[in-house]
Amino acid sequence: MKGKILLILLLCACNLVFSQIKDSINIEIGKTEYWWGGISALGYQTPYTINSEMEIDLYGDNKGNQAQPLLLSSKGRYIWCEGPIKYRISNGILTVISGNDKIQFGTAGTNLRSAYEFVSKNYFPSNGKIPDELLFTHPQYNTWIELMYDQNEDDILKYAESIIARGYPPGVIMIDDNWQEDYGTWEFSAKRFKDPKAMIEKLHGMGFKVMMWVCPFVSADSQVFRKLAADGLLLLDGDGTQEILWANTKNKAAVIRWWNGASACLDLSNPKAKNWFYERLDHLMDAYGVDGFKFDAGDAQFYTGELRSFKESIPNDHTQYFAEIGLRYPLNEYRASWKMAGMPLAQRLRDKGHNWEDLQKLIPDQMSQSVMGYAYTCPDMIGGGEYQSFLNTATIDEELIVRSAQVHALMPMMQFSVAPWRVLSESNENICKDMAKLHLQFGSQFLELAKKASLTGEPIVKPMELAFPGNGYETIKDQFVLGNSIVVAPVTKKGVRSRKVVLPKGKWMSDEGETYRGGRTIEISVPLERLPFFKLIK
Repeated sequence: MKGKILLILLLCACNLVFSQIKDSINIEIGKTEYWWGGISALGYQTPYTINSEMEIDLYGDNKGNQAQPLLLSSKGRYIWCEGPIKYRISNGILTVISGNDKIQFGTAGTNLRSAYEFVSKNYFPSNGKIPDELLFTHPQYNTWIELMYDQNEDDILKYAESIIARGYPPGVIMIDDNWQEDYGTWEFSAKRFKDPKAMIEKLHGMGFKVMMWVCPFVSADSQVFRKLAADGLLLLDGDGTQEILWANTKNKAAVIRWWNGASACLDLSNPKAKNWFYERLDHLMDAYGVDGFKFDAGDAQFYTGELRSFKESIPNDHTQYFAEIGLRYPLNEYRASWKMAGMPLAQRLRDKGHNWEDLQKLIPDQMSQSVMGYAYTCPDMIGGGEYQSFLNTATIDEELIVRSAQVHALMPMMQFSVAPWRVLSESNENICKDMAKLHLQFGSQFLELAKKASLTGEPIVKPMELAFPGNGYETIKDQFVLGNSIVVAPVTKKGVRSRKVVLPKGKWMSDEGETYRGGRTIEISVPLERLPFFKLIK
């Protein structure tokens, strides 16, 4: 009885009380124990320790990025739940509660790797497939920073032609938001595209595959909106129906606020709505030669209002419904995701600012993706994805863009958006170009590791502690491991020209051909043009 009273008091003190509690646990954190998981956008805050004071609620909130109802410990302990959890660390106690599902808590082995191997096999096994190979083997190019909301045929072709003319390898080109007539009207705008089919044929001829930006929203009061509302394919607000004279339908579609305004939203819990979306996407592929899609929005917080859907669902379910659309298209990208680890979806980190603080988050956030089971990952756009930062070239930090390109180069995917040749000096642009070529050189290795991940669940890139557990590497956030044999140590601080690198036991060869004995920390020179990495040779 005392235990139950203590738990209730603790939950109240933690401000973690559901309207109903399905399950709850309290875990005493060990003095030398570290925890990861939950939200990739907060990876830079991990690992959590006995001294951490934090609180996170995954219900209806993915923090703009991938989320997973998973926590893992450096001592082999794990927590999993099929539904969203709330968790808090205070006074050395990890409290986890669930309002809908049973919490799975146990121990698998003695370290982070053994715990990860257990949960990935039992809770989110890979399905043997990977996203389109070109996403890994070649750089990606996104039109957002250069064109913003003025996506148009002439400037898209100029961007692609400049990529080739400047000596960058072609790869995937993503045509971003506002190419379409309207949200939900997935046809090329006749005002901005004279002949989209011919444009895509030209892009193919240059060596690019073409992705189009799409979202689950539908512009209100449009012709498509009225048709979808009448057919019952949109999410409804709490009233469900309306009695308005001359209304085209009794279905009262919900209007959801998002970053581009106020729109209706497809009810993807309804198979008919999914089929309608598939038909529109397939039409773009068949009629114009589109190769795949960048699936944006779908964040759980957009579904937290009083909504009615075809299938009874919580907000996180709607994020998952949207992510499931991408399984039909190997050339895909997602920024928001829920419980889709192990699936062949390319997962990008949320937009980062053009500043050093956000650059320093790239590696730990990417490592958080890996620990949560998302293997096919991309660390945002090089230099940052917030377009306001690039409107005034006088405020652009060239060193930041160069170091950002270096962080990307040996990640599973690298994505350009701002044109390096527009904002950088010739020497700095050449460094970015070298990084693109370095990624190309490692393409077959990325692909090999991606295929391995599709069979075993093992991430392509790993935090040091996951690759080499039990060596005191838990708090290393500025280097990572590619596969199990390459330690990558980019520079993420302005003006730094030397850095320390932790090398595990063994014999290592650097990118400059020097050999080092491992099991120790070394200090190396890192001029602006250098991305340090070390291959295990013995």
